[in-house]
Amino acid sequence: MIMEFHDFVGFSGAIAILLAYFLLQAKKMSPDGLVYSLLNLIGALLILFSLTYAWNLTAVFIEIIWVSISLFGVFKWYKTNYAEKVG
Repeated sequence: MIMEFHDFVGFSGAIAILLAYFLLQAKKMSPDGLVYSLLNLIGALLILFSLTYAWNLTAVFIEIIWVSISLFGVFKWYKTNYAEKVG
């Protein structure tokens, strides 16, 4: 069985999200760190891409929320680490 490109992209996204969660649980990553939010953001975007080929409304909904929360984490990290130090 040959995996189609969009399936590969979706699996890669799932691996990114699961890796972030594993590293968080293993205390190898901070939930306030940029890498944690970026891994989740990239993972969710990759899954959303795969969902354009195999539409599932519930999965699209959860991934949009996942992207939103991840972006919140990125902006929070930026504000904490750069915006307050510059101003």
